[in-house]
Amino acid sequence: MTAPQKPAVEIVDGPLPTELVTEDLSVGDGQEAKPGDNVAVHYVGVSQSTGREFDNSYDRGQPLRFGLGAGQVISGWDTGVTGMKIGGRRRLVIPPHLGYGARGAGGVIAPNETLIFVVDLVGVG
Repeated sequence: MTAPQKPAVEIVDGPLPTELVTEDLSVGDGQEAKPGDNVAVHYVGVSQSTGREFDNSYDRGQPLRFGLGAGQVISGWDTGVTGMKIGGRRRLVIPPHLGYGARGAGGVIAPNETLIFVVDLVGVG
């Protein structure tokens, strides 16, 4: 399977959301991801306040694999990836309380940062 192309990620215009915002950029036609599944995703993450990319899986050439709904990733991902179908691309706008909150993440993500991801679901198993 060929990995999808790395997307550009746009920051949010206007007021920041206080709850998770999901937007399907393209709907896949494969198996749907549901809690309890092991999923594989390619992604790009951008900090809303700076517009800077802080992480992506495309440059590593390997998707991120995790148990959906198992708390292995931030809660915005557990909720935001649920319902995607393989081949789909979704934009997630994750407010701080569903991301890294007041603690931030290792000097890479500021405290109370809104995060924006574009996620491609490449596997469910």
